[in-house]
Amino acid sequence: MLDIRPISTADHAAWLPLWQGYQRFYQADIPAETTALTWQRFLDEAEPMHAALAWQDGTAVGLVHFIYHRSCWLKEHSCYLQDLFVAEHIRGGGVGRALIEHVYAAARAAGGSRVHWLTQETNYRGRMLYDRIAERSGFIQYKKEW
Repeated sequence: MLDIRPISTADHAAWLPLWQGYQRFYQADIPAETTALTWQRFLDEAEPMHAALAWQDGTAVGLVHFIYHRSCWLKEHSCYLQDLFVAEHIRGGGVGRALIEHVYAAARAAGGSRVHWLTQETNYRGRMLYDRIAERSGFIQYKKEW
């Protein structure tokens, strides 16, 4: 049985290993201070950032982070699904889909009109799921960091 629920203060020890696994998957090294700030933002009701964990048999097996934002193209807000991660030993079992569907439901309930996300071109396994449950936008991401 899979249970997906928003994170609570007590979930930090369950969330952190999944967050670190996500970073390893994308070969990212997010500073500890940024991770701590992100966690606090998830718990702050005034923030547009949200997180949920997928639990199976009392163990957190997946995470999703999402952010509500305004759009110049819509009167309703949009929801950016920023991070999605499922523990490697359980991938392919429907956890990723359930986490995305959790975000769909949360965004609808909050009055949003769409959910969107990015993934790396090389995330073939994830893209097989995404191609079944969403539409590719055709946009290419550009960014500049400083």
